[in-house]
Amino acid sequence: MPGRKAARLFVGLSAAIAVLGMAVTAQAQEKKIKIGVIYDLTGPLAGGGSELQYIGAKIMLDQYAKTGVEGYKVEAVYADAQSKPDVAINEAVRLIEQEKVNMLLGFFSSAQCVPVAARVEQLKNFMWITTCISSAVLADKNFKYVFRPQASGDQFGMMTMDFIAQNSKEKLGKEPKDLRVAIIHEDGAYGVDVSKGNEAGAKKAGFNIVLKEGYSATAPDLSALVTKLKRARPDVVFHTGYNPDITLFGRQAREQGLKFAALVGHGAGYGVYEKLKEGLGADVNYVFNTDPISIWLANQKSMDSKLPPVIKMVGEEFDKAKPGVAIRSAHVGMAASNTYLFLTEVLPRAIKKYGGVDPDALRKAALETDIPEGGTMLGFGVKFHGEGTQMAGQNERSFPVVIQYVDDKSYVVWPKSQAQREAVLPLPKGTTFSNQ
Repeated sequence: MPGRKAARLFVGLSAAIAVLGMAVTAQAQEKKIKIGVIYDLTGPLAGGGSELQYIGAKIMLDQYAKTGVEGYKVEAVYADAQSKPDVAINEAVRLIEQEKVNMLLGFFSSAQCVPVAARVEQLKNFMWITTCISSAVLADKNFKYVFRPQASGDQFGMMTMDFIAQNSKEKLGKEPKDLRVAIIHEDGAYGVDVSKGNEAGAKKAGFNIVLKEGYSATAPDLSALVTKLKRARPDVVFHTGYNPDITLFGRQAREQGLKFAALVGHGAGYGVYEKLKEGLGADVNYVFNTDPISIWLANQKSMDSKLPPVIKMVGEEFDKAKPGVAIRSAHVGMAASNTYLFLTEVLPRAIKKYGGVDPDALRKAALETDIPEGGTMLGFGVKFHGEGTQMAGQNERSFPVVIQYVDDKSYVVWPKSQAQREAVLPLPKGTTFSNQ
């Protein structure tokens, strides 16, 4: 009897150990980070750059879905914000509460980012912003769980004003105080923020601001705005918009005979060359755009040596997704670079140093990020402003550049440290909008 009992006990114990072993194995296999990804795949913002951002992020997420990160499977769950702030908020909450994602990534529109960031912070989830630039997303909020490696809107506005100020006398033949400038913008969080940077930069340069006006990005008619611009006679028009509002403005400006020396855009719709060309034709030639640098234009010689092969991979994958595109949009590389930054820098540190992928582990890992200039595909470095600062969660080392479209190519023209060629300024005689 004792022998039979011992045998039964041994069999039971072995079975228990086997079950426990299977449970441990299953648990090990289930280690994963579930990333909720939100961009606009439909509605006007999709064509304005959001779909391209989605492609860039997806290229990178697909790569790491194959390999995982530090033993964790990477699983992306995608949602369409439909170019509507309320939908973006609802999708963010759904992904967190129903899909049980560990974090949110993406976001193109600042009008969506402002309310979504507040809601995600309230839910104590982690948010990694690849795109939207409005300072209002982070300014004076002291968020703990929201991070943006991207440059902020006021930097865009200041950069373009500095560019024109430094070239005013040499290129335009006028002292800055004699230069007439107009600032026009869509009236959402994005446009308002960039226009504030424009205004601050214009005052610093001493420009004569002859018009500053916002409009709805969904306005069906901008002819009244064009009429005001004609009366104001600006030398330079600084424009922040999406698309189709950029196309509408350009077409009505052409119809009404608006003239100027330069048109300077700020990201979003101005970063999607194919759409600009489709809407404006040859008049897109010599237009300026301000954005984080395209990863395909960044100076690879001053870049971390591991990055050029990644840039090459992103380009090849994008060409498969969108064959025949004349200029690879900066939007694609922007999302790819900022997603890569999270997957290779923040996520591994959270897992190895802080034991997992909960919001606090990700937050601590993000705050410890310290990358010098040249350490990202966008050329800039990364160090986030910490808690208690005015722009907590913002990358203090990010910066945009000014590019110019010339004959179906894009060239960095400012700042000088990144410039590939001199800017064509003013618009050449004989072009549609030239005031020469």
